[in-house]
Amino acid sequence: MDYDNNIAELRACIVAANPSLGTSENIDNWWLLGTTGCHLCEIAEQLMVRFQSVQPITYENVDIADFNEDLMMEFATTIPVILTPSKRLDYPFSVMDLQQLLAHN
Repeated sequence: MDYDNNIAELRACIVAANPSLGTSENIDNWWLLGTTGCHLCEIAEQLMVRFQSVQPITYENVDIADFNEDLMMEFATTIPVILTPSKRLDYPFSVMDLQQLLAHN
């Protein structure tokens, strides 16, 4: 399935795989998609923590290993990926890229 232009559909598929993301506390959060042992994912999380120190955002770490195979393969070669309620940002990204996501969200 091609999710590139439909973030709402993509997020719905992720919620189906990980229902805790669909709660009222999590549904509007940014999601940092990655997996255990991914060096780039660790770097991305450090960026998110740094960004969070200057911007009041909330994000959830989401492990793609919890997804079905089709959904996992959507991200297998692009993680880490940030999904906001309306945008997708594939790695590499910087704090400035995160700031732009916030401005356009």
